[in-house]
Amino acid sequence: MISEKLKKGQLLIAEPSIIGDLSFNRSVILLADHNDEGSVGFIINKPLRYTINDLVPDVEANFKIYNGGPVEQDNLYFIHNIPDLIPESIEISSGIFWGGDFELTKNLINEGKIKKENIRFFLGYSGWGANQLESEMQANSWIITENPYHNKIIGKSTTDFWKEKILELGGDYPIWSNAPENPLLN
Repeated sequence: MISEKLKKGQLLIAEPSIIGDLSFNRSVILLADHNDEGSVGFIINKPLRYTINDLVPDVEANFKIYNGGPVEQDNLYFIHNIPDLIPESIEISSGIFWGGDFELTKNLINEGKIKKENIRFFLGYSGWGANQLESEMQANSWIITENPYHNKIIGKSTTDFWKEKILELGGDYPIWSNAPENPLLN
């Protein structure tokens, strides 16, 4: 379902017309916060070549790291669906939580109590100042949809997620699903 009002927990799907933007081309973003001061989200469909162990050597797991967005790419962020295990986290919506006690989280991963379907790590985030995202919406840069996966989005496969969401939209969108990422290379 396409929605017009922005609220945390929704998905932002990059319009096919966003070409050449290395950060947002073919992105699907989970909107983690939205208020009068701005918006924060995480790109959920762009895995990097790193694992958590590559960046935090004392974590004994190979959970993938994702490109969360162009802001603060030297910082690690995470979302999860296990607030009962990770205190100090903030609910985004529908059982999806952001952040929490990182030291405890590392220990729980090492003890095997947190699995990859419970948590997703990001380098950086996507951020917009006051009214900036609304302006981008008016410029037809984003399609807003509800998150039908709720807290299962963390384990959602990312390989063709943008394409899947574009096909679901129907109308004129499916033609874009097989277009090359950069039409100039066609």
